[in-house]
Amino acid sequence: YPSVKEQKAFEKNIFNKTHRTDSEIALLEGLTVVYKSSIDLYFYVIGSSYENELMLMAVLNCLFDSLSQMLRKNVEKRALLENMEGLFLAVDEIVDGGVILESDPQQVVHRVALRGEDVPLTEQTVGCEFFWNFPNNLLGP
Repeated sequence: YPSVKEQKAFEKNIFNKTHRTDSEIALLEGLTVVYKSSIDLYFYVIGSSYENELMLMAVLNCLFDSLSQMLRKNVEKRALLENMEGLFLAVDEIVDGGVILESDPQQVVHRVALRGEDVPLTEQTVGCEFFWNFPNNLLGP
């Protein structure tokens, strides 16, 4: 969007249209919006009106399921804010420039764990250290 004001108006419009419905898809301003809520969070994947809704939903489910595994099924605002690094890495593993790279949450979690091992200890925050070490428990020995 050309300005932050227009972006915020769009985000508010999406939220107002979706937060009280039980459906998982909406059409808004010529865009296809798929969404999912969890406790105090809403997750959105937005594509053009020509995009396949099932593909958009596959991306959304992959993101949500990956985060659910990484956060030990505690997908809520506080846990996510404390682990934003992992969210960004997961999104990087799932899509790049609008191209879907991965739709298997297990693979995303595994790749996020591998990328975390490449970060030198001196460059890790406490949140990173927690996030990088969690997969060892999930992936097994």
